[in-house]
Parts: sequence; C-alpha cells; structure tokens
Amino acid sequence: MKTNDYVKYLTQTVVKYIDQPKDERTKSKLERKEMKSTFLNRWFGILPFVFMSMIKKRKQL
Repeated sequence: MKTNDYVKYLTQTVVKYIDQPKDERTKSKLERKEMKSTFLNRWFGILPFVFMSMIKKRKQL
C-alpha cells in the first residue's frame, strides 16, 4: 500500500468518526468493549476456562 493510499484511508476513517454523533460513538465503543473476550481467554485460549470449570465441579462435590 502506497503512502498516499494510506493517508487517504486514514483521512476517510477520521472524517467518518467525527461525523458520527457523540452518543453513537459512545454506544459503539461500549458494544466493542462488551464483545471483547476476557484477558485469560485472549492470552491463553480455552485452558483457563477448563481449569476453572474443574475447580467449580470439585467445590460442588
């Protein structure tokens, strides 16, 4: 990607962001935050979930 294309893309995204109303920007930011997975799952995959479920099962018994 050439520098000119990159500057054009950045300009378009910034203008698109600025043109949105403030409440719409905050709403989209909250939606992105909710969709984000937890720290352990992002870094270590499903293993922390498996270990936590095993611990919970042992505590119930």
